[in-house]
Amino acid sequence: MLDHNAPLRPKAGATEDERVIKLAVLAVGGQGGGVLADWITDVAERNGYVAQSTSVAGVAQRTGATIYYVEMARDTGRLPVFALSPAQGDVDILIAAELMEAGRAIIRGFVTPERTTLITSSHRIAAVSEKVEPGDGRASSTKVHATAEVAAKRFIAFDMEKIAADNGTMISASLLGALAGSGALPFTRESYEQAIGAGGRGVKASLAAFGAAYDRARGIVEAASSGETAPMPAAPETGSGVAAKVSGPESLLQGWQQLAARIDALPAPVRDMALRGLKKVVDYQDIAYGSEYLDRLDRAVALDDAGRSCALSVAAAKHLANAMCYDDMIRVADLKTRSTRDRRVRNEVGVRDGTVLQVTEYFHPRIEEFCGTLPAGLGSYIESRPKLAAFLDRRINRGRHIRTDSFAGFAALWFIGGLRRWRRSLLRHKVEVAHLERWFELALDHVRADYALAVEILNCRRLIKGYSDTHARAQSKFDRVLSALDLVKGRSDASDWIRRLREAALKDEKGDMLDGALKTVATLDQSPDR
Repeated sequence: MLDHNAPLRPKAGATEDERVIKLAVLAVGGQGGGVLADWITDVAERNGYVAQSTSVAGVAQRTGATIYYVEMARDTGRLPVFALSPAQGDVDILIAAELMEAGRAIIRGFVTPERTTLITSSHRIAAVSEKVEPGDGRASSTKVHATAEVAAKRFIAFDMEKIAADNGTMISASLLGALAGSGALPFTRESYEQAIGAGGRGVKASLAAFGAAYDRARGIVEAASSGETAPMPAAPETGSGVAAKVSGPESLLQGWQQLAARIDALPAPVRDMALRGLKKVVDYQDIAYGSEYLDRLDRAVALDDAGRSCALSVAAAKHLANAMCYDDMIRVADLKTRSTRDRRVRNEVGVRDGTVLQVTEYFHPRIEEFCGTLPAGLGSYIESRPKLAAFLDRRINRGRHIRTDSFAGFAALWFIGGLRRWRRSLLRHKVEVAHLERWFELALDHVRADYALAVEILNCRRLIKGYSDTHARAQSKFDRVLSALDLVKGRSDASDWIRRLREAALKDEKGDMLDGALKTVATLDQSPDR
């Protein structure tokens, strides 16, 4: 009986001259996948092979992947029959320009343990499905690595995007270097370099990236052949720069040192998260705001239990900082006019010295954001009069394109960002602080009766993010999750139910899963011993 899922194999008795080498490249639009396929075809032809390159188009510009497919065989004078697209179990070399593309190739059956050399960059580009999830929708990179090790005959992975960026070129050059370094094709390094040189544009940068990736791939291949564990890509550092040296005016440095001393007095498990939160809060507002943050945190620490690894205080340190650093027009304008952002944009775009960079920012304020930046009394006055608010909203609620490379555009945003010195007197701050205090008090009130439930109430704060419509939807989910508190408190699994509701709220933007979970909670037996 024919097994349609069995991997395809070269025809029986095929000689090396007759063997067709099959290679697939999965690349997202804008990564130079077409250039890479052309280079590979050129290399094959330079070495006496007949090659054919085709592509199965996806959606361009980083919203979908394109499969570039190359088949090659030695030129024996007879034209071989080449396929137009890859088939399951019939790929010798699979090159993925991003880690999750490698995972999708495995799922589609293009990678087999008896045959396929899998070469992928270990960096990540979040898929649309990962971005739209309100919570952390990222798929596990570790699982993809582990699966690839089993699914492929050989697996080569490292950050080829970084190598390309460091050398000022596209990832296609470092992918080609990894292919050459893998030895999966019977071609010399010089023939690959000749193919790059024939392009005529950006040759120097491409050759530099090619060479760096070639050496890295050779190191992995040699380690694997010697029986050593092939080096895995370094995990991204978490918290880099947290303890970096702080600089600034002496008066502010003294205030910072006093706050840092308070951090040192906290229980050991809390210090790292508290320091991260303190830096965020001070950057957001000022030293006095940092003192407010620590005052609130001290209340949680006083009620905490060291035997539980200070889970309550760690959660408070994280979510208090996020709650105090709410997104508003002032924050957005402040971030968009910082010199660090200008340097980052120039680096990402690849702007050379002396080149003019034009930056256009998009803003779409509503009457709510406008009133939020007014003094509390005036903002409340407008919001309490629907006709006046509607009249102003018709003139405010529209999209605006602001050129921050121009003096007028930059000055407008710089002025709005400068309003942060008066933030405490504005309506939005009054509203946010009132909401923060209600949430924090609610959590602390449950510590003695149900420690785990108090921690989960604190963790619910992660539901609130963004500003404008995004913030309104997030706050609605937050309120709906905590509306179940009266239904579950007193139960031994109360904290589990609040956690499940929070996770359901994070799964989809519309909140359909949360609606279903809330209906389930409403049917629970309310007996405390259950």
